[in-house]
Parts: sequence; C-alpha cells; structure tokens
Amino acid sequence: MARGGVMESTDVLIVGAGPVGLTSAIVLKQLGHDVTVVDAQAEGANTSRAAVVHAHTVELLDRYGVAAALTARGVHTPVFTIRDRDRLLIPVPFKDLPCAYPYTLMISQADTEALLLARLRELGGEVLRPVTLTGLTQDAGSVTATFKERDEIRATYLVGADGIHSTVREQAGIGFSGGTYAESFTLADVRLSGGVPQNEVILYFSPAGLVVVAPLPGGLHRIVATVNEAPREPDIAFVQGLLNSRGPEARPAVVHEVIWGSRFRVHHRIADSFRDRRIFIAGDAAHVHSPAGGQGMNLGVEDAITIGEILARVLDGASADLLDTYADTRRPVAQKVVALASRLTALATAGSTRRPLRNLVLGLAGKLPPVRRRLAWQLSGLDRRRFVPKR
Repeated sequence: MARGGVMESTDVLIVGAGPVGLTSAIVLKQLGHDVTVVDAQAEGANTSRAAVVHAHTVELLDRYGVAAALTARGVHTPVFTIRDRDRLLIPVPFKDLPCAYPYTLMISQADTEALLLARLRELGGEVLRPVTLTGLTQDAGSVTATFKERDEIRATYLVGADGIHSTVREQAGIGFSGGTYAESFTLADVRLSGGVPQNEVILYFSPAGLVVVAPLPGGLHRIVATVNEAPREPDIAFVQGLLNSRGPEARPAVVHEVIWGSRFRVHHRIADSFRDRRIFIAGDAAHVHSPAGGQGMNLGVEDAITIGEILARVLDGASADLLDTYADTRRPVAQKVVALASRLTALATAGSTRRPLRNLVLGLAGKLPPVRRRLAWQLSGLDRRRFVPKR
C-alpha cells in the first residue's frame, strides 16, 4: 500500500522507456489517456544500438508527430543491397514504394529515443527514473505494480516494453521459446573511407560470416557482424579485419576511427503469448531475432502503436474483446519476421562449398523485378500494413 494510504493510479502503466515504451506512451497520450512510464535506468540510453527505421515505421510515427523530426535528422538511404565482396547479388531499391518515405532511414537509437521523449513531453508525459519493477498482481479490474524505489502503482492495463530480459514477461509467467545463435555479434560506429558504396545499406555475405555496413548521420557508418567471440569494445584493428575479410576487395574500406562499439548475443525467441489478462508485452520483451534485415526495433514500434491504439479504444468504451486482436495479430507477424531474419542469416553464413550455388541463384533472382519488389515490401515493412489497425 502506498504511503499515506492512497495508491497512485493510471490508465496504462508502461514499463520500459526505449523506443517501444515511448511510442506506446505517445499514442495513448495523444489519444487522450493517462499514462505512467517507468524505467529502471537512471537516465536514457546514450548508445547507438538499433539504427534502421524502415518506411512503414516512419509512416506510422507520422500519425503521432514524430516523423518530421526523425526524417530531418536521419540519413535517407534509397537502396538495400546484398553483396558477396565486390559482386552485387541483389539490389533492393525503395524509391518506387507507394509511400511518403521511400527509403531506409538511418539514425542512431539514441537520437530516436531523444526525439520520441521530446514528443512525449510535448504531450505532457514524462518518464519516472530509476524505477525498478519487482512484482505484479492482477485482479478483475486492474494491475498493481510494486517497485524497489517507490510506492505501488495501480493501472487499468500494463504494457511491458522492458526488453529481452523482461521482468514483466517473467512476472506474468509467459514463456520465451527459441534459442541463441552460436555466434556473437559485434557492433561499431566508425569513420571510414574507401570502397564501401554510398547511399546503401549493404549486407555482405561471406563464409567468415555476415557484415552489415550502413551510413549514419555525421559521416559515420554502422558495422554489424557475426563473429565467434566478439571483443567487449572493438577497436580499429578488429573492425578493419572484418572489412578486409568480408567487405569490398577491389577498393578496400579503411577504418579511421571507432566512435563506439559493443558486443551482444542474438537470440531467436518469441513469447508463448503476448498477453496475460491485463498485461501485454511488446518489442524485445515479446520477440528477438538476428539483426539481418534491420527489423527488430521496427517490429517493436509496430507493436507499440497497435497496442496503444487498441487500449485507447477499449478505454474509450469499445468491447474488451478487442484486446484479443493484439496477440492474435502481432504474434504471427513476429513469427514471420523472425523467420525472414533467420533465412538471411543462414544465407549470409553459407559455407564455401555452398557459396557458388548460392551466389548463382541469388544473382539470377536479383535480376527479376518481382523478386526485388517483394524484398522491398518485406524489408520496408509495408507488407505488414494490414496487421496494424487503421486509426
């Protein structure tokens, strides 16, 4: 019980203030509902991490006053390519997509979170920090959350957007089925010159593993690669070695500076359910997968907008049966995206004996306009439009 005998209450409690939690809060605030956002970190993340915002995500955020700031800050990248060293296997152009944002937007997650937080504050919202969730209980009409640092909060509904190690998911007793890739991943933001094509997000295939090279604001490039054991903080020599063995050969890329780097293990997991009565999970709390294709944060933002809009409608008087549509639609979408990312990862890491056949097949497929169009729709997220409710 709260000190003084009065428990704080809210329409929706959101646990986690990354892009997913902030987006859910913006949706609910803009649609006129009381929202409380808590996060265990003392301050917002200041690292780059996710950097790809696809066309469908931008058009969804346009509903909520965020797209203009994002597109002004990010790098507009009109094509995604799959290459084997210097050989172009499949070009995936976005310029003909039937939307207002026919490109991949490259922007650091730190910038994305800052812009989302600014919009939430414009709407009168804020994030309570540091607030660490320790327990959840539910009854017929509410969810009560207990915390390490503060009094309890009672909410009509709760959204867990607290990442892969979600306390909300664990407290709700929801399983997280799947596994972990054998390789680790390294991530670095670097300054480089040389033979990396500009204005492309590039997925380089190599028997040694995949490497993604993509432009970022400020003349930087994002590097993501699979390695057996990634260093905690990759240095110039390490990143240079990756590009020497996997990147362009005729005109090699040269790394001049590593601005920031990290390592991580990647799981391929989907929650057994996205809902337990009044509790919902979204983003990495609900699904995680390989970074190939850059779908992770985008899928999470779609979750956030979907659950925010559904909760707003139910709070406004719509039937509670509408709540079932969140899990019923979002879990199959997550399964589809996890499968796509896994296929891209498997293709990228094909061994030397399968490499010539793979390159032949992909090279032929890449010449077919229907194949390029289909990949553009899948990577941009536009093929998932029907799974996000229209406002």
